[in-house]
Amino acid sequence: MNVEQDLKVIAEQEARLRFERFDPAIAWMLGQRLKETAERLHGVIAMDISLFAQPLFYYAMPGTTPDNADWIRRKRNVVQRFHRSSYAVGLWLKQKESSLEERGLDVREYAAHGGSFPIFVQGAGCIGAITVSGLPQREDHELVVEVLADYLKLPYEELALDP
Repeated sequence: MNVEQDLKVIAEQEARLRFERFDPAIAWMLGQRLKETAERLHGVIAMDISLFAQPLFYYAMPGTTPDNADWIRRKRNVVQRFHRSSYAVGLWLKQKESSLEERGLDVREYAAHGGSFPIFVQGAGCIGAITVSGLPQREDHELVVEVLADYLKLPYEELALDP
């Protein structure tokens, strides 16, 4: 994995994976697609789709634990704070040889690990996050990107991180 290359691709993902509008019905459809995709890949995850002031969708697959819910909360907090994917923030910190703690953030409240992706709405900016927990962090991130690309009718191959 090349950190610089991944950051470049993630910036492209964040620029292109944007909604014209977002509402609870869209959250429900995306949640169902996340679940179906995880099942197809034989993954065991918990997933959350939230506006920053309101949860819209949550599902924990059999085999997940309360730890997954806590990881979701902490990763979502990173997106809310930085308006970037939690994976991008983690890679950026790694590149800078820094940490959340060095930036004054409590790791009990924030996790700069892959799996939370910002919900951007055109004309409104970052309004929430789509978050998964249960796979290795890069796979958590890519699962969300794959589902978003499919929903927004964008070619995932153009947005995927290099294997």
